[in-house]
Amino acid sequence: MYDFKKDLIQIKQAGLYRDLLTIHSQSAPKTVVDGREMLMMASNDYLGLCFHSRMKKMAQQALKKWGTGAGSARLISGNMSLFSDLEKKLASFKATEDALVYSTGYMANAGILSALGGGEDVIYSDELNHASIIDGCRLSRARVEIYRHRDMAALESLLKKGKKYGKRIIVTDGVFSMDGDIAPVPALVDLTQRHEAILIVDDAHATGVLGERGRGTLEHFHLCGTTDTVIMGTMGKAMGCFGAFIAGGRDLKKFLVNCSRSFIFTTALPPSVLASALEALQIIKKEPERRQRLRDNYSFFRKALNELGFNTLESETQIIPIMMGSSVTALDFARHLFDKGLFIQAIRPPAVPEGSARLRLTVMATHTMEDIKQALAILEKAGKRFRII
Repeated sequence: MYDFKKDLIQIKQAGLYRDLLTIHSQSAPKTVVDGREMLMMASNDYLGLCFHSRMKKMAQQALKKWGTGAGSARLISGNMSLFSDLEKKLASFKATEDALVYSTGYMANAGILSALGGGEDVIYSDELNHASIIDGCRLSRARVEIYRHRDMAALESLLKKGKKYGKRIIVTDGVFSMDGDIAPVPALVDLTQRHEAILIVDDAHATGVLGERGRGTLEHFHLCGTTDTVIMGTMGKAMGCFGAFIAGGRDLKKFLVNCSRSFIFTTALPPSVLASALEALQIIKKEPERRQRLRDNYSFFRKALNELGFNTLESETQIIPIMMGSSVTALDFARHLFDKGLFIQAIRPPAVPEGSARLRLTVMATHTMEDIKQALAILEKAGKRFRII
């Protein structure tokens, strides 16, 4: 058998080794790790819905009625009526004709890109797109062109050169998962229309957060329901449960049901998850104050970090990077914060480009001002100790 020890030593020496931390109790934004209560600032449960009483109640009711699992893929016998209920609500929420639920965001991105992209097609992808988009591009048979981050002039130049291709597909994160900045969607929509391309927006970190009603990036730019943009969204972040979806036209849904391998060849989501997601949409609609608290929290936090001298790039959202550069420094900094009771993960290559290791801090609506000030005090002392500020 191959000996992996040498590989692991090299990974550790590069500061890229990762390990699994076991969480024993969770009542976000506090968590218990190895018997210690810690302040959680690494969760994507942005609205704090994971522990919402109505979410848990609806999941319990679904368990009693439907059982613990779907039993098969949706094209066999797993297509419970909960799916059609949820997909109608998701389409309405995103102001599209229809939606298709996938088991994970990774599968949704890999599934749509590999299904749409063929040998005569081209995909234009932002250089900082999520790994699931990158892998979806690789799985397609299309040519892949990478454009500079949010650089619309570079993208248009590629589009002008790409008239020989069949389908021209532009794909971008809505909110970039490691930088916290927002894609220039109005410019992307304009380029899509002028060059007869297809635009896919990964709205994983914007769904439930951006826009007046939490509909995401398009609503943030007042474009919701006005374009043919294809939207990927997740239910495992601000919606507080699990799973993902593609929202777009009715014919697109039919196409994906027939051609998207990551949809076809996987067991359907369990009923408790679907029931939770349905309730999450209701809470997002009825409790807009959660979004406002989230925005107040991350605006205050980011401003305070910048005033202390931390580099948070061009973050505009609840995802706030604190740049370290060196992977070893980022890992040491995160370990120091952990010892002080602050749970923030170090993000290193390949999740981010070489030389841009960072802490990825995420803010929740359920963080109190006391929580935020506690985190700032710990970060300030650590920043001075490590000479980051």
